[in-house]
Amino acid sequence: MKTKLTFVITLFVIATALAQSAKMKAIVVHQFGGPEVLQYEDAPRPQPKENEILVRVIAAGVNPVDTYERAGKFGPSATLPLIPGRDIAGIVEEIGTGATKFKKGDAVYGNVRSGGYAEFAVAAEKDVALKPNVLDFVHAAAVPVAARTAWYALVDTAHLAGGQTVLIQGGSGGVGSFAIQIAKVRGAKVFATASTANQDLLKELGADVAIDYTKQKFEDVVKDVDVVLEAAGQETLERSYPVVKKGGFLISIVGPADKTKLQQYGIQSPPLAISGSPLPELTKLFDAKKIKVVVTQTLRLDEAQKAHEQVGTHHTRGKIVLKIADEKK
Repeated sequence: MKTKLTFVITLFVIATALAQSAKMKAIVVHQFGGPEVLQYEDAPRPQPKENEILVRVIAAGVNPVDTYERAGKFGPSATLPLIPGRDIAGIVEEIGTGATKFKKGDAVYGNVRSGGYAEFAVAAEKDVALKPNVLDFVHAAAVPVAARTAWYALVDTAHLAGGQTVLIQGGSGGVGSFAIQIAKVRGAKVFATASTANQDLLKELGADVAIDYTKQKFEDVVKDVDVVLEAAGQETLERSYPVVKKGGFLISIVGPADKTKLQQYGIQSPPLAISGSPLPELTKLFDAKKIKVVVTQTLRLDEAQKAHEQVGTHHTRGKIVLKIADEKK
């Protein structure tokens, strides 16, 4: 009996050591800087802790926040080396202690704090949901950060309701493209801005009034809206205050609003209200085909530099996704 117990313990120790020494391909940042610091190399495979799951990543979404992390804009709190990436879609590989929502083999999508640009990533199970049936892994990976941000802004913060009006600045981008659709599902009238090349996309997504910012000023078209979601830039933020009706919301994800101007126009700009993950609700909307995902470019993991160069222009139509693996091993 003692010999058998010793054998079992030995196997456990060996398995643990192998897991800890396992390697994976990943994009690693060893020093902050431009896209050139993104290195494709071997990295230690992570292990799930309590209430976490290990996901075999099939695809990872690329977001502007990834470029800020890579550039070191989050300050000294970011430790190096790091693996960027907050959007993932993949298959559950391993379950940490205390995690009960998923089982090995489940197809999931969701957020990670970082580490998405890799063959494996660890996620808190509360930040993950079952992948919508209608979405493949590439399109699912484009959802979490952008759609969650749009939801928090319009639903949890501005409480957008049927019959209200909303202006989406930057309607053809990742957040904007989801915001238009979420606003329409909520029953709002939607004004949205984009360049000439993206006017067709605004209409396809459901915008009631598509505004070409290269040809007309949005303030000549939009008056007294209940909500402005600013996802374009500081310049349009400065011009947005007068178009919001008194008591309305100016929600900015590009920087804080000016408190003096908020008081001057009698409008509000609270920080994003975050009340749990909206992914389960978004999954229902995807499967009911009430909203869709715009992916304009799919690249390999080792092309992360190219993805960051494009996202850094702040003129990406929809989302860029890194395809990391096939569904089947």
